[in-house]
Amino acid sequence: MRVSRTRGLLITAAVGALLATSACSGGDSSSSGSGSAKQLEVFSWWTSGSEDAGLKQLVAGFKAANPGVKVVNGAVAGGGGSNSQAVLQTRLQGNNPPDTWQTHPGKAIGEYINSGILADLTSVYDEDGLEKVVPKELVTSVSAKGKIYGVSTGAHRGNELWFNKKLLAAAGVEITASTTPEQFVKALGKLKDKGTTPLCVGAKDAFAPAQLFENTLLGEIGPDGWNKLVAGKSSWTSPEVKRAAKLFSQMLPYIDPDASALTWDQATKRLAAGECAVMSMGDWAYGELVKDGAKDGSDFGYVPEPGTDGSFIMVVDTFVVAENAKHREQGLKWASAISSKDVQLAFSKEKGSTPIRTDVPTDSLPAYQQAAADSFRKDSLLQSIVHGEAVSPQFQQSFYDAVTQFIQSKDVDSFVKYLASAATS
Repeated sequence: MRVSRTRGLLITAAVGALLATSACSGGDSSSSGSGSAKQLEVFSWWTSGSEDAGLKQLVAGFKAANPGVKVVNGAVAGGGGSNSQAVLQTRLQGNNPPDTWQTHPGKAIGEYINSGILADLTSVYDEDGLEKVVPKELVTSVSAKGKIYGVSTGAHRGNELWFNKKLLAAAGVEITASTTPEQFVKALGKLKDKGTTPLCVGAKDAFAPAQLFENTLLGEIGPDGWNKLVAGKSSWTSPEVKRAAKLFSQMLPYIDPDASALTWDQATKRLAAGECAVMSMGDWAYGELVKDGAKDGSDFGYVPEPGTDGSFIMVVDTFVVAENAKHREQGLKWASAISSKDVQLAFSKEKGSTPIRTDVPTDSLPAYQQAAADSFRKDSLLQSIVHGEAVSPQFQQSFYDAVTQFIQSKDVDSFVKYLASAATS
């Protein structure tokens, strides 16, 4: 999920080679022979238990519609996605793009669109009637100049708070959708007083502590303030952002002392095992908790991050196809297959996400996912800063850096000034 500081430069450097080869080759290499056309490479960062299970559902759906095609799993593990991004950019520079790869909508996919290296997927939307059943905000976030370049598989809610029910009960702590950010900080203190490690954070993945701040920020500024902030219409040095930073600083003493050695999914396992009490994390954590054998309602519970009820920070898994992919035709078929109703439902059951299509019935999903789907369809939809949808890759990296530095310094003024400077550079 993390994107390296040099991503924008790497994409720009890759454009010349990719476009030059595309011009010389005269088009889709998949049409040059039946052998090459019967293969598809799918590149992603999905390697945890629930992620891999979700990917297998996408592959199964594609193969059912396209029998005889060999699917090569190009997933790269580690770093919350940063490792896969580094490998991807090297391949783009070397003119060896995967046929299809995972990204996010908004600014993240915009880097690829602006570079001219993506295939136009408008025909997939037209043939499958997707614009009628996919929220307009999402179609717009993967589009440019009248063309659509990405197909999304599922929407995760980033602003979710997970907790171990037995630990909260033992400490006499209750957290509900109406809990305020200030009350949440007091609850963490009470958990610590009872000898419980309050906050699970997989800080080995830089996005995890950044997401804790992102969710705290939304709880203070609300959806309108969020949209103004990411659009540059309000300042990172505003009193509201400073309040969020102050609250974040008050949470830091309650973080698991082992956090720096844990990935996000390892932190999730600690929550399930009762080794820490609360975790601020997107609802991909739901799929991981269930895979670990934890039971919804008895072992763990969840509420929107304090102060964020009525908002849905979208972390949307989206696939694109390379314009000069070796198996471009199969890439287009992949885009169509993974957007079907049945495949989106099967994927969401494994991944813990919400189907992008609003015509997918959700009554067969677990209770949490039904509630998340309801929120997705009625609440304020917001793009994530941490996951590169609402901001440029350069600011996304600055956001990570600022949070990392703030965890050490706890200097609110320096923190917000750094973000303000990064937003205008």
